[in-house]
Amino acid sequence: MIKQRNIALCIILSIVTCGIYGLYWFVCLTDDMNTAVEELGTTGLVALLLSMVTCGLYGLYWAYKMGEKVDMLKARNGVQTSNSGIMYLILNVLGLSVVTWALIQNELNQVADI
Repeated sequence: MIKQRNIALCIILSIVTCGIYGLYWFVCLTDDMNTAVEELGTTGLVALLLSMVTCGLYGLYWAYKMGEKVDMLKARNGVQTSNSGIMYLILNVLGLSVVTWALIQNELNQVADI
């Protein structure tokens, strides 16, 4: 089951908790996207640990792969796809990972169980 989340609230909670909620959100995004595309991928917890162990390098790979999954989700729903993976990768390289998370959450909210 994919949970619909308020993006603004997630960003505010991430700031207020000094990033701790952001880590939880990252895990949820990964798990929800795997559920949405019906694909067994790296779990959210493993993705988080790999990002920490590799000092963020895995996070760049994660962003690109999440973009591919967003494109798969769009194609499945009959929406024209774009190169979301490249855009997410660039945003993460620029240090704007929270924007990437918000964009991914927006896509998940469109297919979430209400």
